[in-house]
Amino acid sequence: MEHILGKEWRLYPAGGATGEAYIAQHEEQRLFLKRNSSPFLAVLSAEGIVPKLLWTKRLENGDVISAQQWLDGRELKSAEMKCSHVAKLLGKIHSSNELLEMLKRLGKMPLTPELIIADLQRQSAAMKNSSQLVKESIARLMEDKNEIQCDDKVVCHCDVNHNNWMLSKDSQLFLIDWDGAMVADPALDLGMLLYSYIPKSEWAEWLSEYNMKLTLGLEKRMHWYVTAQTAYMHIQNINKGETEKAAETESTLYRLLNHPSITQ
Repeated sequence: MEHILGKEWRLYPAGGATGEAYIAQHEEQRLFLKRNSSPFLAVLSAEGIVPKLLWTKRLENGDVISAQQWLDGRELKSAEMKCSHVAKLLGKIHSSNELLEMLKRLGKMPLTPELIIADLQRQSAAMKNSSQLVKESIARLMEDKNEIQCDDKVVCHCDVNHNNWMLSKDSQLFLIDWDGAMVADPALDLGMLLYSYIPKSEWAEWLSEYNMKLTLGLEKRMHWYVTAQTAYMHIQNINKGETEKAAETESTLYRLLNHPSITQ
């Protein structure tokens, strides 16, 4: 990769799950490089959702290298997820037809409740140590799936953890790490964010900034997706032998099944 930039540039691993991201530096200039990023990146850049895409180049072996403007900033803190800027940017993402059409052109099929349940069933069956709580969760998800159907699918990031929200020094907000993006019910992202960061008493106000009303139907859909996501995490924690994390996800999953936060 060095020959693309020139000998004066230094490359450093940038971390990440795939190990395909690098920081390139020459004197005071820095770039964020990634190998084989999705063509989706260009649309995200054009929409101002990720740092500016500067160029893409194809290597002799067929790999494509993308270079983005280096973001001189920081991750959001958990408490900052309440900010209206977060709600507005997520609302912009979920309402973008350009993002949705690009993901569809890339062959992304909608993520439906039925697909989620089928995947959870496969993962549950493959567990080294079966979990009765996971089985009960899947049964509840199956029981409730017809009540949470949503025809209006959007582009969901699927990992709206505060670590993926970046604030530049000039106060511009970005949402990064789009490798797991899906076409899905917006409640998938909203549930993860609201349950993790926003007190229930502030949901309606936060959603008004996002440009949506808090309804009983939305609450049910968010609760369903958070339950499914927690079951996923619990299976992973058990399989990895991470006892403390498994105890946490077990407690959360039990609470979701027995004390649903739904306004009647």
